Amino acid sequence: MSTQSPTPQSRPFNTGHHTAHNHSSQGQSLDQALQQAGFYPRLVADVVDDALDGRDCLSHLVHLETHFDRAEVRRHITVLVLTEDMLVITHVDDQQLDEAGEQIVAQISTESVPVAQIRSVVLSYMYAQPQDYKPSDPVRELTVSIAWSGGQRLDMGPASCGDPQCEADHGYTGTIAQEDIVLRISAEADGLQAVQDAKVFARALRAVNTGAQSPVPHTAIPAPRPRSGVFSNRLGRGHQR
Repeated sequence: MSTQSPTPQSRPFNTGHHTAHNHSSQGQSLDQALQQAGFYPRLVADVVDDALDGRDCLSHLVHLETHFDRAEVRRHITVLVLTEDMLVITHVDDQQLDEAGEQIVAQISTESVPVAQIRSVVLSYMYAQPQDYKPSDPVRELTVSIAWSGGQRLDMGPASCGDPQCEADHGYTGTIAQEDIVLRISAEADGLQAVQDAKVFARALRAVNTGAQSPVPHTAIPAPRPRSGVFSNRLGRGHQR
């Protein structure tokens, strides 16, 4: 992965229909959010525009993640764009091919999910000092989980009886959560406005999803297909803190 920070593109670029949509309920337009992220904004915007295929953007969520792996800085961006009938997901990673960082390639995946196929939208909130909560207190962290293909995550651990002195084997216990994509937005890392924008996006997604006229029956949803390449990496990283 590249350790160099991509230089934001300062000149105008062609992003098609979504350039005209400055969402008053969100802090930034889609183009402004891509520019602020600074992760190859012109490239990402063109890929998103191609994936939209002429559809208008109703709401969006841009999430840039940075991980430190020994001496390397790894960054990747996920862009969710909601239209009237589709949820368009774009994920971009870059990879450094030489030690000098002169040869870099971008790996891009796009997926278009009909909103009628989305089965759940889960929001998980984190508040600090809940005993002193006031209505004006901001959310410290928000996790958005979206499921559409029937994919599930299983979290397991040793079961116990509650007796700290008990050494008996009580087997295992766990939880199953449906999710195809998980994004965690933190006020400390991303800013309070980013958390608010994520809430606005989730609200818009729920509104479009529940308003779909012909939802796909669960029995008609195809079995989860194998995910490879950058999307499988992205889904794995989505559970990290």
